[in-house]
Parts: sequence; C-alpha cells; structure tokens
Amino acid sequence: MRVPLSWLREHVDVPAEHTARDVAERLVRAGLEVEGIEPVGDVSGPVVVGQVVSFVDEPQKKKTIRWCQVRVAEGEEPRGIVCGALNFAPGDKVVVSLPGAVLHGGFEIAARKTYGHVSDGMICSSTELGIGEDGSGGIVVLPPDAPVGADAADYLQLRDEVLDITPTPDRGYALSVRGIARELAAAYSVPLRDPADIEPATSDDPVWPVRIEDSTGCDRFVARGIVGLDPARPTPAWMSRRLALAGMRSVSLAVDVTNYVMLELGQPLHAYDMRKLQGAIVVRRALPDERIETLDGTKRELDQDDLVISDESGAIGVAGVMGGASTEISGATTDIVLEAAHFEAAVVSRGSRRHGLLSEASRRFERGVDPALPPVAAQRAVDLLVQLGGATVEDGVTDAGSPVLPATLRVPVDLPARVVGVDYTRDEVVRALEGVGCRVEPDPAAPDQLLVTPPSWRGDLAAPFDLVEEVARLDGYDRIPSVLPLPPASAGLTEHQRARRRVGRALAAAGFVEAPSYPFLGDADLDALGLSADDPRRRTLRLANPLSAEQPALRTTLLPGLLAALRRNVARGAVDVALFETGLVFRVDDGPLPQAPRLGVDRRPTEEELAALEAALPRQPRRVGAVLAGHLRRPGWWGPGEPALWADAIDAARTVTGAVGVALDVRADDHAPWHPGRCAALLVGGTVVGHAGELHPRVVEALGLPERTCAMELDLDLVMADLPGPVPAPRLSTYPVATQDVALVVDTGVPAADVEAALRAGAGGLLEQVRLFDVYKGAGIPEGKRSLAYRLWVRAEDRTLTAEEASAARDAAVAEAGRRTGAVLRGA
Repeated sequence: MRVPLSWLREHVDVPAEHTARDVAERLVRAGLEVEGIEPVGDVSGPVVVGQVVSFVDEPQKKKTIRWCQVRVAEGEEPRGIVCGALNFAPGDKVVVSLPGAVLHGGFEIAARKTYGHVSDGMICSSTELGIGEDGSGGIVVLPPDAPVGADAADYLQLRDEVLDITPTPDRGYALSVRGIARELAAAYSVPLRDPADIEPATSDDPVWPVRIEDSTGCDRFVARGIVGLDPARPTPAWMSRRLALAGMRSVSLAVDVTNYVMLELGQPLHAYDMRKLQGAIVVRRALPDERIETLDGTKRELDQDDLVISDESGAIGVAGVMGGASTEISGATTDIVLEAAHFEAAVVSRGSRRHGLLSEASRRFERGVDPALPPVAAQRAVDLLVQLGGATVEDGVTDAGSPVLPATLRVPVDLPARVVGVDYTRDEVVRALEGVGCRVEPDPAAPDQLLVTPPSWRGDLAAPFDLVEEVARLDGYDRIPSVLPLPPASAGLTEHQRARRRVGRALAAAGFVEAPSYPFLGDADLDALGLSADDPRRRTLRLANPLSAEQPALRTTLLPGLLAALRRNVARGAVDVALFETGLVFRVDDGPLPQAPRLGVDRRPTEEELAALEAALPRQPRRVGAVLAGHLRRPGWWGPGEPALWADAIDAARTVTGAVGVALDVRADDHAPWHPGRCAALLVGGTVVGHAGELHPRVVEALGLPERTCAMELDLDLVMADLPGPVPAPRLSTYPVATQDVALVVDTGVPAADVEAALRAGAGGLLEQVRLFDVYKGAGIPEGKRSLAYRLWVRAEDRTLTAEEASAARDAAVAEAGRRTGAVLRGA
C-alpha cells in the first residue's frame, strides 16, 4: 500500500526532523515491509493561493480565453492573467503560479504577452501541478476557506514522500492509513489520533431493507442513505491528491469518497444508485445459471459458491469483490445507498480467484477486515458526502447481522519469556499488548495470568502464542539472542541419500538437465494425460488454500510438471530437450485422510500425537522422471542425427538402476499416458517400479508437445528397497575379449528381454556383455517369426580364452535360449 507521509503525520506526532527513511526504519522494526520511498512533487518557486476577482471572456480564432483579474495576496492589487479554462467563476479560489515558478515537468513561468495581454502568471490545472491527469483541461478550484496568498504547495501538499508498504497476509489492518498509523504510534510510543474515533448514528428504523441469508459468508451489513447529492460537485483537490499518491485515480465525488474512506480506515465501501435498486438487498449464494455484469463491463457466469448481493432483479454485486453495472452510480446520481459490510475472508478470496477479479476491496477482505468498523466507516463516508457534496442524510440506519468478536485469552505472564528467550517483565508484556490495541486485565483467580482481549481488527490473534509474537515484534526482534544449535554427531549421508545423488549425477552425465517443478496439479493435467476415472493417480489430496485455482491438488505423478517444463522450453526455441526431476508424489490410497491434530509448542509431541500426525499424511513415495523430445544426437556436417525414441526413455531408466546397482527387467505394457505399442513396464526383482516409452499421440496433441515425445517415471523407493550396498567399481581385465554373434529365430510374441535373459543365464560367468543389434522380418523368416541378432562379449579375468571356450559359452547361451523361449539358430 502506498501511503503519503503527510497523511500519517495527521494521526501520529512524528518528530519534525524525522524523514520518510526514519519512519520506514521504525515500521520495518515493527514487522512491516517497506518496499521503497518515493519523493513526489517537482513544483518550485512562488505558487500561491489566489482569488479570481473578475474576468472578461474574449473570443479568439479557435477558442475563447478569459482576461482575469486575480488577487494573490491580501491588500495587493489584482494581477492580470490570461486563462484558457472556463470552469471557474468570480470569487473562486485557485492556484496561481507567479513568474519564476517551475511547474510539473520543468515548465517555467514568466510574465509574457499572449492574446494581446501581458499575463503576469498562470492559473494552474491539476496536470500542471503534477497531482493528476485532468483530461478536460480544467483548473483546480480550491475550497472557499483557502487562505489567499498562502503557499499552495504546502496547502495542497504538493511536496511529499510516499512509503510503499507491503504488509504480511495475516495483517490486513495494515492496508489502511489507520492501521499503519497505529503501528507507527506504537513504534514512537506516542498517542494515536484515531480517524475512526467517530460516534456512528444508530436507529431502530432501517434506511433500506437488508436480509442476510448466508451468515457464514456475511455476518454484518450496514446501509446508510443520502439524498440530494450534487453530482456536479468536484472532488476537492486535497482528496484527489491523496488518492493519486495512493495509486488511485479520481472518478467522481461519490466514488472518490468511498475509496478515500477505504484507504483511511481499511473498510471497503460500495455505493448503489438508490433509484436503480429494486426491493430489499439480500446477501446469499448465487443461484444456478445466474449471471451478472460487473462494473468492468464483463458479463460473468456465477458459481453457486459465489456470495452475491442481490435485489428483486437478481445479483447486483459479487460480495467483497466488485459491484454490478445495473445499480452503478453515474454522473446524474443524486440519491445513494451506501454499503459497509463484513465478509468472510475465504469466501471473498475464492470468489476473487474464481473470476480473476483482484480488486482493492477483495485484497482487504481476503486478509481480514475489522468487523466492528462498518458503521464507523459508513458514518465517515456519509459525513464527507454531506460536507463536500451538499447531500442530506436519510433517516434510519440498517445494521443487519451480528459479527463474531475476538474471545478473551488467558496468558501466563512469563509465556513470552519462555518462548522467545528474552526476560520480558510484566510491565513490558502489558505495554506491548496494549500497544497493539488489546485490553489487558489481571486474572483474579491467578496472579501469574493475564486476561487479554484482542481488538476487533486483529482477527489473527486467536491463541496465546499469537500474543507472544506481538510482544517480541514490538519489543524488537533485534533483542532476541542468536543461539546456534549444536548439531548432533552424524555419520554423514545414508546409503539411500548417496544413491539418490548418484541417480542425479548419472542422468546429468547422460545429457539430461534437472528441472524441478511445483508439486501441484489439477484435473485438467490428469485429463490431458488420458487417465481413466478409476486410475489411482486421480485420487488427489486437495489443498485448503492453493496458490492457483487451476492446480489445487498435490501431484500424484511427476509427468505434468516435467511436460509443462518441456513445453515451455520448446516454445522458447529449444527443439532438442532432455529433462529430469526427482521428488515426492502424494498418494491417497484408501478414503479420506484423518484430521491432523494441532500441536502446541510448549513441549515435545507425545508418541500418540506423532502417530496421529503420520496417519494424517498421505503416502509420499520418491520418484524420478525424465522426458525427451527432438534429437538425442543432433544432425550436422558429420552426418544425420538420431531422434529420441521410446528406447531412449528405457535407457534413461537403465541409467537410474545402474547408478544404484540393481538389475532392470523390461516388459511390454499398456499404461496411460504412453502409446500402447511403445510402452514398457519396468521391473526390479519382479516388481513393477515404473514405465517408460513414447507418449500417446492424443496426450502429445492435448499438451502441445513435439511429436514422438518420450517419457520415463520410476518409483525410487521401490528401486532402492533392497540396495546391494555400495556399487562396486567395475573390474578391468587385461586379457582380450572374444565376440560371438548369434541370430535367433523366435515367435513374434516372445519379448527380446526374455531372450536376452536366457542368453545371460546360459553363457555363465564368462559373459561380460550382451547387446541386441538387429531385428529382422521378411524373406527367409517364417510367418509369425522374427530374427533377433545378439552380440556376446566373453572374457576371463585371469587368462586369454581359447576359441573352444568362447564357442562353448556361445553354444550354452543358445541352448538355454532355446529351452526357455523356443529360439533356434537362424539358418540351422
């Protein structure tokens, strides 16, 4: 929130010599984040308050100008000034820049002849003063009580410093001048001149009928009525200036007043055109197929979870987010119903995100607004409209609902000292809590206890430990000693930790780039993967407060995040991509999880409490995934490239299992989201630990991926369930290797992996390596058969093999393959 320092000084006696930087330091110590300080106002020289004594309209070739007589000091003769604006009358107070002044943008003022007169100065518009954009070119008309001859820069606060403050989400009260001023007053230990110190009007007669049908979403709705507002009355310059410095543009007097009160007190307001309202105002949930056109001109389909404000015509506003166009006030509105309500934070937050509407009102409501503030804010706005707009207050006040105010907490006096580690005295604890607005009383039944009632604007103070944080914050976090904990003796990384690191290094060495992603997904992600309705990966754990409405659940697979990263890289021109990620997925196996207990911080949890916490957690297996697209080896002058194929995804899985020293078996499978004919189940010790292959074309199209994109995903916990221990380094033999090639004819349905396993078993200990290098169907091969050609490497560690020994190993391997798979030597 942007706050002018001059506005804060109205409510807090900040020492005159303290600059905005000094104030920022105090606020930062109080826990408010100050993003920056912006000096504003580049007007210099003699700029004063003047009064138009008289003028003469003089038509020129293209427009009419006024030759004005303007008094710029009491007792002096009026000065002649030429002005092209027409929006003022004799007797009006205006801003006059005299010769020698420099206006916004470096515009220098001098006495000069124009339109046949010597203009001894200039009457200024808001644009020329740098206090807003005035498209009509009208000059600034000051209030009648503006003192003639006074320094206009001081009167309009043209020179100021603006603090850009970002409060934490739990401190919504700091999104107001009142809230920040309260923190500043506590930081300087001075009294606060509370702008909400107003006695609101009350009445047993409602000014407008209001009915709250959803008390959960809205527990208070205050309505006030004003009539006879002069829509031609301009917003005073001081208010326009403050709105501009706070980052809001001036619209009209009625709208500006509601925005000003929101900035000042933190209570969002909404104004309805009284003549456009049809019947009673009702706060309810949206009806099926209900629509609304909001103030931004967008027609929106309402969700049945949306909290809406309605009348007999239907929805006239999305509660706490934005009003509807049907009851919008206009330039002709004279009669207004003013709304000041209190809405539940989560309801407003969900509605705002659902419709993509982030308004100043929703920003405050979703962080928590003072439930006691609506009647005060409504009274403040009514007073301003009466004072500035000539309106008359309607008899009656509507105050529907009953807000829930904070409960009294019992707090041990020594609790802050025990938790924080600083010896706070009783007086320091009481002073700090009273400084944030709490009512603190001694407990008659226990002298060492305090009865603390948090203020209505601090809904976040719900437990004694919340109050401990306030004591530490106001006393200064710099007083908390820094004590480094002593780390326990450790043997270093566990074997599983070392294995996980080996996996990452092996994949990186194989050409993959690690691409961690957020652990969230949504139904659209699972739909794009083509998962069936009963797929276990669709049983997700939804977050109570997700970062994005599109991804409200914890991931059950790594593929959505990896494929999104692949798509982003391809969209940015990286056509050959190989990515991997290791991380946890979250599986809910049997029904909903139990509610986790809320533990205190005053002791170690019991074994039963720890067990209850564990039971409330989903199963969290650690997985590794990889995706490939484009070329595995790029083409160039050296020859054609090699596109990434389904076999390369399987090789990535072999890289993982090889890094941890376990054997991987591969079987054909049909598993979403892979292509049914190019999908492999990956097994370790007979257990399926993952899948790899080419993605289904429909998945590729749905996600906008390159053709023939491949992927692999393994359950690392299953892969490493029975680690053989440290992976031994390979032993190198100094004796030559003998190679033997065999071509075996097998049935088409026999997996190549089964044939390879049989060859390894038959060749015995001399076999060093076996590799499939050719698959053939065609002439010379019977129908329903195929030829698989393997190369066998055999070697002994202690001698050179004879030709007879190498041939014997080959023959034994072929024989075992024939016994297990029915393979026969090709040509035999």
